[in-house]
Amino acid sequence: MDGRLGGSERKVKPGDVLHLTRAASVQFLRPIFVRVIGLPDWVTYDGWLWIEGYELGPKGEAVVRRSLFVQKAGLIWRDPLTPAVRPTARRQVRRGPVRVG
Repeated sequence: MDGRLGGSERKVKPGDVLHLTRAASVQFLRPIFVRVIGLPDWVTYDGWLWIEGYELGPKGEAVVRRSLFVQKAGLIWRDPLTPAVRPTARRQVRRGPVRVG
């Protein structure tokens, strides 16, 4: 399930992580992830809304705060991003004589 729901079926709330693509606005030629921190009560066109949030980097860290004007119908909800966890495999180190001087 990609988390896409049309218009008024799901409400945006602080803490949501949204995947914003061109479906949300033409400004997202390069899709981004945003963690919502607020919803300003600014006047908009029908079907659009303002979102205050942090753009997330590849590891899920907040990169920059942004105010975004988006179409409700183009929003895609995602589970919160978590940094990739890599198993730490230890490699055997070859040790040999060390030349000094």
